[in-house]
Amino acid sequence: MPLIKSISGIRGTIGGAISEGLNPVNVALFASAFGIWIKSKKPKDACRVVTGRDARTSGEAISRIVSGALMSLGIDVIDCGPAPTPTVEMAVKDENGDGGIIITASHNPAEWNALKLLNERGEFISEKEGRYILSLSDNKNLVFPSTGNYGNYSMKTDAIEKHISAILALPAVDAKAIRSENFRIVLDAVNSVGGIAVPLLLDSLGVKETIKIHCNADGNFPHNPEPLPENLGDLSSAVQKFNADAGFAVDPDVDRLAIVSEDGSFFGEEYTLVSVADYILGIKKGNTVSNLSSTRALKDITVKRGGKYFASAVGEVNVVEMMKKQKAVIGGEGNGGVIYPELHYGRDALVGIALFLTQLAKSGKSCSDLRKTFPDYYISKNKIALPPKINIEKVFSTIEKKYKKYSITKSDGLKIDFETGWVHLRKSNTEPVMRIYSESRTKEGADGLADALLQLILI
Repeated sequence: MPLIKSISGIRGTIGGAISEGLNPVNVALFASAFGIWIKSKKPKDACRVVTGRDARTSGEAISRIVSGALMSLGIDVIDCGPAPTPTVEMAVKDENGDGGIIITASHNPAEWNALKLLNERGEFISEKEGRYILSLSDNKNLVFPSTGNYGNYSMKTDAIEKHISAILALPAVDAKAIRSENFRIVLDAVNSVGGIAVPLLLDSLGVKETIKIHCNADGNFPHNPEPLPENLGDLSSAVQKFNADAGFAVDPDVDRLAIVSEDGSFFGEEYTLVSVADYILGIKKGNTVSNLSSTRALKDITVKRGGKYFASAVGEVNVVEMMKKQKAVIGGEGNGGVIYPELHYGRDALVGIALFLTQLAKSGKSCSDLRKTFPDYYISKNKIALPPKINIEKVFSTIEKKYKKYSITKSDGLKIDFETGWVHLRKSNTEPVMRIYSESRTKEGADGLADALLQLILI
């Protein structure tokens, strides 16, 4: 039963020995370390932390442990209950919080859960802050105040509604245009909190009809929760069956958006950001950012619109840092994660939906025809389990020598750029696997690049 500690939090399978899984002891220890870090920044003032969770069956129990640990340190807890990750991020600012903890394992299967840590801006903590919190949790020399100094607990019941209201107030979101199209949308929310938030958003935007599949927020995932084509057959079939204009799929914590076109074809998770960015760049000239594992199509449309494109290391915190540095008007990750800084600096499927529907309504095109307006690339996304004793540095050194005549980036794993495509290899921060992403103008080309690198890794 793995337990993975990283600079952004801890993630693991539920249960197991103290040193192996995500269990009450590890949860309390890590939440306490985070709370001590929060208090160290305001030693003489009252502190408050905003929490929230996705719909996993383990979520409520973990949430109670987190709240108890923070309250034992004298920290007030404001609990959003079941809510999307971006909703909790915005609630931290809305409540003038000193930080936040989101209980979600994102796209991981139901047996996983995690604690994601936010700073006072509702953004993921920095690498330096994360390492300090990890050090606190590792030494286990934590000191709690005496009786009478406990924090208070309260529920925030309007977090989702406030999030939606902020989206509707964005100048780039045109609910009137959406309403005029009488859209019929199918939604797959993988039986998590998207089943609560997304229908409310679609109704507020004026969508005529929302057909819900897998929208019971009970945490019983009906399929692998990662919103990839191989997991969304039900959505594709339902879009065609009900003659819908589009289908939307979100992951359990609603920070990733996948789109299915009216003919049941997959828009492509890489093209969620590409499409929305093209719309925003048509309104406001500016720069864009995505990570090293994202499609070149974003660079193509950015340059075409007169802006500059920048690539960051993988990870939301790295994308956000680069977006701020380069004053990007939009950015995100190629996994369907849209970051629109005019709302907040976090991946947000809800604002992605609102911007995409505005774009679709104003384009006068079908979803599949809109997709045809963007450059065609094909990404092959693979991962392999890492043997316990593998020497990653040695593997990368061998690959680097073989492809030394090409452009190589080593800021985040190893990326090789070819004329017609690229390959990016990196060790996952959330799973004990190596990810091998490759892109080319054809599916065969992308698969071929990935296969060539896989052979070198498996030698």
